[in-house]
Amino acid sequence: MSVPEAIDGTYDPFEEFNRSVGAGVVENPYPLLAQSRAKGPVLKENLEAELLDPDGDAEVGPTGPEVFTAFSYDAVQTVLRDGETFSSAGYADVMGAVMGHTILEMDEPEHHTYRGLVQQAFSRKAMERWEIEAVGPIVDECIDAFVERGEAELVRELTLPFPVNVIARLLGLPREDLPQFHRWAIELISVSFDWDRGVRASGQLRDYFAGVLAERRERPTDDLMSTLGAAELDGQRLTDDEIFAFLRLLLPAGAETTYRSSSNLLFGLLTNPDQLDALRADRALMPQAIEEGLRWEPPLTTIVRTATCDTVVDGVEIPQGAVIIVNMGSANHDEKYWERPEEFDIHREQRQHLAFAFGPHMCLGMHLARMETRVLLERVFDRLPTLRLDPGADEPHITGMMFRAPPALPVLFG
Repeated sequence: MSVPEAIDGTYDPFEEFNRSVGAGVVENPYPLLAQSRAKGPVLKENLEAELLDPDGDAEVGPTGPEVFTAFSYDAVQTVLRDGETFSSAGYADVMGAVMGHTILEMDEPEHHTYRGLVQQAFSRKAMERWEIEAVGPIVDECIDAFVERGEAELVRELTLPFPVNVIARLLGLPREDLPQFHRWAIELISVSFDWDRGVRASGQLRDYFAGVLAERRERPTDDLMSTLGAAELDGQRLTDDEIFAFLRLLLPAGAETTYRSSSNLLFGLLTNPDQLDALRADRALMPQAIEEGLRWEPPLTTIVRTATCDTVVDGVEIPQGAVIIVNMGSANHDEKYWERPEEFDIHREQRQHLAFAFGPHMCLGMHLARMETRVLLERVFDRLPTLRLDPGADEPHITGMMFRAPPALPVLFG
């Protein structure tokens, strides 16, 4: 399946979303992030808003909360580790309105209970089955469509469609529903710049999921929807609305970020042919290559927390109610933790990166994301010999501020 095409030639939800998060506006934020880290671990500024909205139209008004950004590794880890002082509840104001009440905005003890319920769907046994029955076959289907050509554009033909197809397969959705399902997914996460379209997509997804869930409750199968419907912890089960909310969240969290992280890793390898050759020759390097890709270019650079009380982070006073932008991209490039942090190097000494966040809200699907990326690379190496960038195409680049990925990866092989 390919990505959804533009409606009436004017509206392409994928391109609209990319533009809204800085694609084509911010090419490389890391030099600016390094300058900010040099000023201090936490600053009273919103670098993201300044870059994406230089006229200041989107800034918080005079009666709004103060905004701080955590730039250093230590500051970012401090904020993410302490869910009591730094609440996730702020996500309810925007994303909650379209996603529903999700794990994204929950604090303890609710977060612990809900996470315990939904993570039952991500067991090791399920992961092994998904790899064989869903991930591998879907990657192969994508490659089948272009393998005979000797050339491809890997983003639109592989890294973008495969993760959402995996989620659809895990949910047991009919193949013919995939194009519409993908469109709703992108429109849903575009709510920050197109509220009406995002809210409409949310309702459409809820209605769609309701029909599938009702059928699974009647006739359970071994898919993700059936597992969520049957999940139980200490006598508590998920309500239908909680399941719908989780499934809405699964789209950006499970498809959007995986497509970007796998694209970024391929870009790093293709633009460093010596490392690509080393990984091809020694698949034992795969785990550290995946982690280096995540460190070097995390798919999502920032998340947000709200201070529940007056506090101090690395000597900086944060008032109650302040918004803290947690810049994981900056933390992953902190010179105090990594030598040559701007360089992509699969051979570097492994340390704990923060691409999957940290603490109680550490990414629930990180093992699935790693598995998907590993399978994709293995299939690419197995089926696309001598994979290399197309020297006749435009030079690829990674772009974006909050969400980062290359718009295209033109390659030759065979």
